[in-house]
Amino acid sequence: MSIDKFIQDGQDSKVVEKIYAKIVDMLTSGESLNYIALQKKPAVTILPDSITVSNKRIFLCEFTKLGLATNFEIFSWTDIKDIAFKEEIFGSKVTVIPFTGENLTIDYIPKVQARKLYQLIKESLEKKETNAKEGIKAPEKPAFQATPTPPAPTTPTPVVPATEPEQIKRVSFFDEETERPETLNERLANKSEESFQASTPSYSSTPPAPAIIPPAPAPAPVKEEDDEITVKLKKLKTLYDKQLITQAEYENKKSDLLDQL
Repeated sequence: MSIDKFIQDGQDSKVVEKIYAKIVDMLTSGESLNYIALQKKPAVTILPDSITVSNKRIFLCEFTKLGLATNFEIFSWTDIKDIAFKEEIFGSKVTVIPFTGENLTIDYIPKVQARKLYQLIKESLEKKETNAKEGIKAPEKPAFQATPTPPAPTTPTPVVPATEPEQIKRVSFFDEETERPETLNERLANKSEESFQASTPSYSSTPPAPAIIPPAPAPAPVKEEDDEITVKLKKLKTLYDKQLITQAEYENKKSDLLDQL
């Protein structure tokens, strides 16, 4: 890659080339360098300090031991809180302010380069904040959102005015033969008599045929029950068989019962 884009504001091409060769090996996937600012002290400096800005990080490079050693302070944009610079007689003092740790300052940065650094870093910080805000996703809506069904309108129940109880009308029945009103009691009595007559069966003069009565079943033979002595003898034999009494007791008691016959 050409380094011409990094020497447009008075940077020393040899120093830029050396710094670029060191930092380019530390770039991650998708990372590219945007600007390199070099320290320029009034006295002759072989290898000055520098600030390099990429699209992801800031590299503060300090050469030590006559260029044989290099100290790097590297910050990602999420680690940087702000940047400040102060223009002095001989260049500007640029200060990087991280969220944690001490501030890092490099002085004698040419004023043009300090302003360019400030502009690039501020734009990157603002972009970081914008991305952070846009990264907060709004709550996702469910794939299917049922439309609430409005409640069915309720039809008011009509209020039926209370009606007065119908008055009981007195009804009289007119007898055409006598041409006089028939009272209700008489009408009911006549109806009852008519109903009774309709329900009463008519009898004929012919007597009904006699009913055939089946013969009664023969009585079962009565089993003759054992007398009292026989029952006692059976009980006595049962006691003896169960060995509840001795043979002598059985014989004595049996003799007593047989004497009673």
